[in-house]
Amino acid sequence: MFGLFKKKLKDVVDSFSNKAEEEAEKQTEESKKEEIKEEHKEEKKPRRFLGLFKIKEKKEEIKEEKAEEKSVEEKVEEIPVEEEYAEEIKEEPEEEKELEIKEEVVKEEKKEKTSFFEKLKGITKIKISEEKFEKLFEDLKIILLENNVAYEVIDKIKEDLKMDIVNIPISNVRKTIQESLRKSIEDVLSFKKINLIEKAKEKKPFVILFLGVNGAGKTTTIAKLCSLFLKNNLKCVLVAADTFRAASIQQLEEHAKKLGVNVIKHDYNADPAAVAFDGIKHAEARNIDIVLIDTAGRQHSNTNLMDELRKINRVAKPDFKIFIGESITGNDIIEQVKQFNEAVEIDGIILSKLDVDDKGGAAISVSYVTGKPILYYGIGQNYSDLEEFDKGKILNNLGI
Repeated sequence: MFGLFKKKLKDVVDSFSNKAEEEAEKQTEESKKEEIKEEHKEEKKPRRFLGLFKIKEKKEEIKEEKAEEKSVEEKVEEIPVEEEYAEEIKEEPEEEKELEIKEEVVKEEKKEKTSFFEKLKGITKIKISEEKFEKLFEDLKIILLENNVAYEVIDKIKEDLKMDIVNIPISNVRKTIQESLRKSIEDVLSFKKINLIEKAKEKKPFVILFLGVNGAGKTTTIAKLCSLFLKNNLKCVLVAADTFRAASIQQLEEHAKKLGVNVIKHDYNADPAAVAFDGIKHAEARNIDIVLIDTAGRQHSNTNLMDELRKINRVAKPDFKIFIGESITGNDIIEQVKQFNEAVEIDGIILSKLDVDDKGGAAISVSYVTGKPILYYGIGQNYSDLEEFDKGKILNNLGI
């Protein structure tokens, strides 16, 4: 799941970080040069003669100290000194004294140099200009587009990232980018969740209308959801309102046999709205909890079929309308949801084939752009292969 997207996202974040860190190195070098210039200005002396000047200053200090010592010595000359302490008060040889002075000066110079480089160690925080950010973001934008992330989501990621790193001191660029990306996508996926099991208990029968384009796995997903309801002790009936597609009724009947539920059907080319009406009446008469209405897959651009869907909606008056679309469809799924929503105002989304989706952009984008919550993901062909939406799992699969 999202394998390709995860790899490319990691590569582009690394590239972004490396380029920003190169910028940091340039800034650090410039800071070093400025620091050295300032040091030279303060000294106003050639650096190579600095040690000699300091030695001279030190000698002057020692002369003054000796002058003071002489006046003290005159006063204490007559004080008897024991032989064993005589050696201690002997003056040190001039050569040794000179060596000590030089060593002390060298130590002071080393200390100054160390403190200078200690300061430079602190210059690890950088600021990325808006102009630099725009150039760096281009690579990330291309990767997001290639992996079917919608423009609206890309714009949000860009604005969030800009707020987090532009003209703000940063010590760890890679970590800052990753945290910003994670927060942005987490916000994109933070919609109000719907507990369909609990909602279905609010009314009897609870009528659910399913819609979507051909080949999206709609009938199989209906069977998966029926299985989930049965496990929660809710009685179901399936309604074969897809009277256009060849073998659609037989396909639904096969699922019904495996699940142990009834199918309400008419002949092919019958009025699908009439089939839906009969299915609801059947549920009312037999105290069935949930009616699951399958409809013909139709392209959102087909005006006649969309009008037919509106008719089914008016007749059945469903309590909940679910769009089923393929995760691997890419950005086209967003346009599909928008068109179906305009026709019948859908309530939620189920994405099929998420397990074979290498990109993941649709899964990230569809709810944010359409304002409709994702209820479940299809991750296989078994009835149990229906997972409730979990944004934590999506984020982990993206590796951020």
